[in-house]
Amino acid sequence: MQDPSPAPPAPTPAPGQEAFPVSWPEYRATAALLAAFVASMALAVLFASPFKAAGLQIFENPEDATNSFGYILLLVLFTLVILYIAKKGKKWLIQLIILGAVAGTLYYVVQPVLLVEFHVSSTVATAAGVAFGLLAALALYKHPEWYVIDSVGVLVAAASASLLGISLGLVPVVILLASLAIYDFIAVYKTKHMLSLADTVLELRLPVLLVIPKKLPYRFRAEASKFKEASEKNKGEREAMFMGLGDLVMPTILVVSALQFALPGWGLRPALGAAIGTLVGFGVLMGYVLKGRPQAGLPLLNGGAITGFLAGLYAATGSIQFW
Repeated sequence: MQDPSPAPPAPTPAPGQEAFPVSWPEYRATAALLAAFVASMALAVLFASPFKAAGLQIFENPEDATNSFGYILLLVLFTLVILYIAKKGKKWLIQLIILGAVAGTLYYVVQPVLLVEFHVSSTVATAAGVAFGLLAALALYKHPEWYVIDSVGVLVAAASASLLGISLGLVPVVILLASLAIYDFIAVYKTKHMLSLADTVLELRLPVLLVIPKKLPYRFRAEASKFKEASEKNKGEREAMFMGLGDLVMPTILVVSALQFALPGWGLRPALGAAIGTLVGFGVLMGYVLKGRPQAGLPLLNGGAITGFLAGLYAATGSIQFW
C-alpha cells in the first residue's frame, strides 16, 4: 500500500546551479592553502643548496632505483606501527614519536642554513638548530592551534621534500611518486587505513597536516572531530580545510630533483613544468573538495607533477627520455 502522506521531494537545483554552492570563505581558505603549498615548494628549492653543501644526502647513490622501494617500505611500516600503537591506546607514544621527528627535522633546517649561508660557527649553528627544534616541539605540545601547526608544517614539508629531492635521482623519484599515487588510492578508497591514521593525528593535533580556517576566530580543537565525516551534505558545517603534509612533500620532491639532477641543456623547464603540473593537480583536487567530495591527493598531485615534468622536458629537448 502506498504511503498516503509521502515526504515532499528534495528541491531540485535550477539548471547551472550547484546543489552545494561554494562560499567566499571556502574560496579564501583555498587561496590560503595554495599560498602555503607554494611557500613550501619555494622553501624546499631554497633549502636544497645548503642541505647539499652540508652533505645531508640520504642515499649514497641517488640514481639507484631501489632507494624508492626501500623508502616506500619504510613509509608503509611506519604507518602500520602508528596504527598499531593507536589501537593499543598508547597515543602519547605517537605524540612523542611525531614531535621528536619534527624537532629533528627542524634542526636539519636551521643548522645547515646557518652554517652554509650565514657562515656561523658549527657550535652556534648546532645549538641554534637544537633550540629551534625543541621550542617548536614544545609549542606544538602546549598550544597546538592551527597557526602553530601550519607554521611548523610548512617548514617540515619543505625540509622533507628538499632532503629527498637532493637524495633521489629522477628515475627513482618518478618511481616513488607513481608508486605512492597508487598506494594513496588504495589506502584511501580500498583499505581505508589512511582515514584511520588521519583521525588519530587529528585527535592528537599533530603537525602532519595543514589546517586552514574558513573564518576567524577559529579553534582547531573544536573542529577535529568533524574531519572523518566530511561529505557533500555537511561540508558547509566544517570550519576549516585540511591537507596532509605528504601532499605537499611528494610532488615537490620532483621539483627539487629536476633542478639538482638536470642534464646540460635542460635548463629550468622540467623543474618549472613539474611545479606547474603540481599546481594544476592541486586545482583539480580542490575543485572536488569545494564540492564536498574529498579525494586522495597524491594521484592528482603526483600525476600532475610527473606530467608537467615530462612536458617541460619535451619543451627543452624534444624528447621525454630522462633515463
